[in-house]
Amino acid sequence: MRRLYSLLWLLGLPFAFLYLLWRARRQPEYLRHWPERLGWLALSEARPVIWLHAVSVGETRAAAPLIHALLARHPNHSLLLTHATPTGRATGRALFGDTVSQAYLPYDLPWLARRFLKRVRPVLGIVMETEVWPNLYAECARRDIPLFLVNARLSERSARGYRRFARLARPAFASLTGIAAQSMADAERLRQAGARDIVVCGNLKFDVAPPADTGARAAELRRSFAGRFVWLAASTRDGEEALLLDALAQLDLPDLLLVIVPRHPQRFDPVARLIESRGFGCPRRSQGSTVTAADRVYLGDSMGEMAAYAGACDLAVIGGSLLPFGGQNPIEIAAAGKPVLLGPHTWNFETASNAAVQCGAARRVHDAAELSAAVRALFADAALRSRMGAAGTAFAHGQRGATQRILQMLETSLAARI
Repeated sequence: MRRLYSLLWLLGLPFAFLYLLWRARRQPEYLRHWPERLGWLALSEARPVIWLHAVSVGETRAAAPLIHALLARHPNHSLLLTHATPTGRATGRALFGDTVSQAYLPYDLPWLARRFLKRVRPVLGIVMETEVWPNLYAECARRDIPLFLVNARLSERSARGYRRFARLARPAFASLTGIAAQSMADAERLRQAGARDIVVCGNLKFDVAPPADTGARAAELRRSFAGRFVWLAASTRDGEEALLLDALAQLDLPDLLLVIVPRHPQRFDPVARLIESRGFGCPRRSQGSTVTAADRVYLGDSMGEMAAYAGACDLAVIGGSLLPFGGQNPIEIAAAGKPVLLGPHTWNFETASNAAVQCGAARRVHDAAELSAAVRALFADAALRSRMGAAGTAFAHGQRGATQRILQMLETSLAARI
């Protein structure tokens, strides 16, 4: 089965580069460092290498507490951080600067995996969340490189997909040295998928601290919002902005300001055009705009500022959950002490989303009408906002500690290599 998988990768390789060219129309960064995607990376490092893979922005941010802990506790090692997207790479550079090396992970062909591992020679490999690469995993096992899947989550939807390709997926999961699962439900689904040596460690995202300048940025945003009541739409996906604008049209609340922050930067301009096509003005973060009395929508077209938007808002709806994208992370908003609204589609963060609802930090809505009603209720009830915000803060603080539990797992293996 892995040979067939490799053949499909080989046949698809030209299309992978066409995809890079297509994405480069809006993000030229996709064409930078492309030889790394074939395993050609320049890594001149005499120290032993710890390698950590974080595919994009969310995984890179989630890895931050673990990366900082590894750098502090193992100064005699270097850390290589790999990604699949330019935005993930840019996030890593912003968070860690020159304290880590960075590269793109090569495509999952056997000889590319061998080239990558021969050049890196990691003493330990760490993969964030649910990235499964059968050839890379097999090559790590062949070279006796300990490889861990950490902050691992597996939704029932994804588990069904892996069951359809069990002959490929089960050996990949079984080859891992260990897995740090986010929850018991994730652990059980991973076990059914073929994984072994699973420990439930919790979610690293609860340990992520906001940037040091978050307070100052939040204050700057509040000034831009001119004292309005701010309804934040955090990390929205394609099609959701139209639903949000439909919901806004049902609300006759002059003081209400909808702040839309799209998930992907290549969508900033299309979302701006959508807002304007609905007859709204569109002040933008990138232009340093200040909201006027006539404005009802503000476009947060910036990267790496979600903590500041969370600090500046009065309530938030989590993007990716209104349409079937699986939802984005609600933890950052809850930790900021703000009420959270969730759509029906939250399988990417099932455990955290359900727990937030159960403790009173979040509420679910199912369509634009329910969303409008929930926003109206929270707009009118400061005491309700306060209760939900306090529940969110307690929820976020009570779930911390995954970093230390994951470190204990990793360092048992790492000690044998020192």
